[in-house]
Amino acid sequence: MHKRLALIGLPLAAALLTACGGSDPYAEDEEGGGGAEAGSVVIGSADFPESTLLAEIYGRAMEAEGVDVTYQLSIGSREVYYSQIESGNLSVFPEYNGATLAYLDDEAPSGNSEETNALVAEALPEGLEILDSSSAENKDSVTVTAEIAREHDLSTLADLADVAGELTLGGPPEFETRQQGVVGLADVYGVEFGEYRSLEVALLTQALMDGDIQAANLFTTDPQIAVEGLVVLEDPENLFGAQNITPLINGEQVDETARGALNAVSAALTTEALTSLNERVVVQNENAADVAQEWLEQEGLA
Repeated sequence: MHKRLALIGLPLAAALLTACGGSDPYAEDEEGGGGAEAGSVVIGSADFPESTLLAEIYGRAMEAEGVDVTYQLSIGSREVYYSQIESGNLSVFPEYNGATLAYLDDEAPSGNSEETNALVAEALPEGLEILDSSSAENKDSVTVTAEIAREHDLSTLADLADVAGELTLGGPPEFETRQQGVVGLADVYGVEFGEYRSLEVALLTQALMDGDIQAANLFTTDPQIAVEGLVVLEDPENLFGAQNITPLINGEQVDETARGALNAVSAALTTEALTSLNERVVVQNENAADVAQEWLEQEGLA
């Protein structure tokens, strides 16, 4: 069964009310009505296209194995949805291992995928688990136009140290306060931008191309990077760490059948494939659910 709940498209402000105790769309769960039932899972996504696409991929893979799946998409940022996984309102979430670690412990060292997963497993509260990581990886980046890169001779994040004060960095609100963000750029590279502009992820590339900002926090699998010839600045100190696609689950709600389906997706998904799928959704405006289903069928997972 393929069910979608009312949180699809939920504005961030409304989601924040949920997290802060306002009008709570999860309230019926307290009476046993809205969470995952026995033999079913609720899969969520953050409020950007790749997360929604990944939720469709992982969710439909579980459905192909007979798992009853409900979808709650575009919930908001990690600061909003993490508590819903912990409470059991969400059963499965396609996450990024390094970003999860930074959220749980902002002083944790950056490392490779295996090191990162070991630290995540230690930091997670009882009841939450991570499953197998995919080789597919999507890192945060600081990205500039080719013109800005030439003008200021930029190829790495370290190159920004002497010129960042003249530039405006754009990114989602949470990037400004995260260690794997503005805080870490200052701590690790001595980079402090003249201004930070909080923008929705979907608006960042256009703002960069229009010159409204001179650098942007883009995800490295964003297809617009290649389409627009943008320059991703290298991260020699590994500030952004490993960022492999890794399902985060509420262990009590995810049985062996569902786990097997999730791990099979992770084994098949590559960075190249994810970037290509993102292009179909973001650039070609194809439906994420249809793109997910087609890829799963090609991989023999649906």
